[in-house]
Amino acid sequence: MAYVKSSTKNSKIKEVKGQNKVIKDLEERQAVDRIHKNISICNHKKIHQESREDISFVHQIDDKTSNTNQEVNLVKSDEKNVENYKSEVPFMHSLVPGHKLSWLGVNFYLFIDTFCWYEEEESFLYTRIILGSTLAWARASASCLNFNCMLILLPVSRNLISFMRGASMCCRGPWRRQLDQNLKFHKLVAYGIVVNATIHIVAHFFNLERFHLSQSEDAEGLLAVLSKLGNTPNESYLNPIRTFHTNTTTELLTTIAGITGLAISLALVLIMTSSTELVRQFSYELFWYTHHVFILFFISLAIHGAGRIIRGQTPESLLLHNTTFCRDQYAEWQTASPCPVPQFSGKEPSAWKWVLGPMVLYACERMMRFWRFRQEVVITKVISHPSAVLELHMKKRDFKMAPGQYVLIQCPSISPLEWHPFTLTSAPQEDYFSVHIRAAGDWTGALLKAFGAEGQAPKELSSLPRLAVDGPFGRSLTDVFHYHVSVCVAAGIGVTPFASLLKSIWYKCCEPQNQLSKVYFYWICRDARAFEWFADLLLSLETRMSEQGKTHFLSYHIFLTGWDENQAIHIALHWDENTDVITGLKQKTFYGRPNWNNEFKQIAYNHPSSSIGVFFCGPKALSKTLQRMCRLYSSADPRGVHFYYNQESF
Repeated sequence: MAYVKSSTKNSKIKEVKGQNKVIKDLEERQAVDRIHKNISICNHKKIHQESREDISFVHQIDDKTSNTNQEVNLVKSDEKNVENYKSEVPFMHSLVPGHKLSWLGVNFYLFIDTFCWYEEEESFLYTRIILGSTLAWARASASCLNFNCMLILLPVSRNLISFMRGASMCCRGPWRRQLDQNLKFHKLVAYGIVVNATIHIVAHFFNLERFHLSQSEDAEGLLAVLSKLGNTPNESYLNPIRTFHTNTTTELLTTIAGITGLAISLALVLIMTSSTELVRQFSYELFWYTHHVFILFFISLAIHGAGRIIRGQTPESLLLHNTTFCRDQYAEWQTASPCPVPQFSGKEPSAWKWVLGPMVLYACERMMRFWRFRQEVVITKVISHPSAVLELHMKKRDFKMAPGQYVLIQCPSISPLEWHPFTLTSAPQEDYFSVHIRAAGDWTGALLKAFGAEGQAPKELSSLPRLAVDGPFGRSLTDVFHYHVSVCVAAGIGVTPFASLLKSIWYKCCEPQNQLSKVYFYWICRDARAFEWFADLLLSLETRMSEQGKTHFLSYHIFLTGWDENQAIHIALHWDENTDVITGLKQKTFYGRPNWNNEFKQIAYNHPSSSIGVFFCGPKALSKTLQRMCRLYSSADPRGVHFYYNQESF
C-alpha cells in the first residue's frame, strides 16, 4: 500500500467543506501512524492483514495511482521475481497447450504426406507434366481442409462436451480443463480452414491457367499430346479445357467443382467477416444469422469433388502403359505398340467421408435442442436490479445443474432462432434455477423491456413472454470443489458464474465429505451500483459462516475502480462505521485495483504445499495477468504450491 504525506492529507480534508463530520477524517492520520509503526515491528503475514484492517479510504484512493504505476512496470517486477522463482514453473502451464500442438502436428503431417504422395505417385505423372507442383499444393491443402472441416463442428456440440466432461474415466485433470477451451479451439480450426482454403483456391487458379496454356499453339511435345487426348473415340481426356479459345471462367462455372467452390468461398467469407469481435459487438444478430451459412458450406463441400476435374491414370492403364518407358514414346501411342494410349479418370471424392460423422452428430445436437425447446419452462419470479440487470427464477422438469454451469435461452417472441448463453446463478440445492441478464445489446435490451425491467410497471407472470432453455452445460467452475484451495476472480458482470458457486459453498461448507478447505473471492468492478444485486448473497454468506464458526472458510475482497467526488466524500465520512457504506457488509470495500503480486505471494505463503485452482471470468487483459501470476508463483517441486488456471468463456 502507498501512504500519503500529512500535507496531502490536509489538502484532502479541506475539500470536505461544510460537512459536520469532517473531524472523522482527522482520525485517519492516527491510522497512518499505527500502520507505519506496525510495519517496523510486524512480520510479513501480520503486515498484510493489519494493513487491510487499518487502511483508510484516502490512502486507498492514492493506492489506485500506485497500482496503476505498478501495472505499467509489471514486466520489470516480473523479471525481478523470476530471479527468485525461475526454477519454480510447473509443466502444467506450458505456453502452448497440448491440444494445439496435436492439432498443428496432424495438419503438418497431412499436408506433407499428401504433398509428397502427389509429387511421387506414378498415376499422376502425366497430370504433373501439365500442372507442375501446384497439383500437390492443391491436394495437400484439400486434405487439411477435410480434416479441419471434420473438427469445426465438434467444439460447438455442447452436449458432447458436457458428456465428455462427465466421463471422468477418459477426461481427468488437465484433459478436462482443455474442454473449457472449446470455443478457442473452434476459432483456431476456423483459421486453419481459411489458410488451407486460400492455398487451395490459389493453387487451382494456377492449375486452370496451366490447363488453358497447354492447349495453345505454342505447346509442343508430350504436353501437347496429353492436352489433345480425348478428341478421338475410346480416349479419355486429361485436360478439362478442350480448346485454347475456351473462356476458363465460364467453363469453370458450368462444372460442379466450380459452382460448389464458389459457394464454399462466399460462405466462408461471410462467416469469417461476421465473426470478428467488432461485428459481434455491433450486431450479435448479424453474427448469429450469418453463421448459419455453414449449412450451405457443408453441403457444397460434400459434393465439391463429384465433378472429378483433376484426373490421374487408371490402375488398369498403368498395367498396360508403363509411364517410365512410355513417356518418351508418346509419338507411337496411337499405333500398335507396347505403349497404348493412357486412360484417365477422376479420383473418388472423399470430403463427405470426413464430414459425415460430425454432421450427423451436430444434427443430433440440434434435434436435442429442438426437443428441449418444446419443454415447458415456468417463470416463478422476476426481479429487476440496478444497472439494468434482470434476475429470472425458473423451473423445468428434470433440470439438474452444477455450480458454474450455463444455459442457452431463447425468446421466440423476440427472435425464433437466436440462443444466448447465460450463467446460472442459483445453487443445485435450490428448487429453482436462475440467471442474471444485463442489457448489453439489442436482444438483451428487448428481453428486459419484455419483462418490464426498464422502469415499466411489473407484469403478471402469466403475461410474460415464453422462454425456451437448453442445457445446462458444464464449464470450468464445476472443478472448484476438486481443489483444497480455490481462488475465484471476477470482473464486472463476470461475477455471475460465481454466484452459483458461492451459494453452493453456503450449503456445502459444513458437509464432512467436502475437501475444499479455503476459498478466496475477488471482485473488481467500476460501478458502485453493480454491487447491489450481489451484496445480498454475500451478506447471507457472511451471516451463515459467522453463525457456524466458519468465518475463515471464505475470504472475499471487493474492489471498486470507479467513483466520483460526491461518492468519495460520502465514503470518507462513513469509513469508521461497522459496515461498508457501499455493500453493507462487514468486510470493507477496497478502492483501486488489486496488487496481484502481493495477493498471489500471500496465498502461496498461506498454503505452501497445496494445489490451488484459480478461476476467472472477465476481460482478456486481466486473464493474461492471472495466467502470468499462476506461472510465476507455482513451484517446480511436486511437493510445493501449484496454481492451476481456469477461465470461464462462451
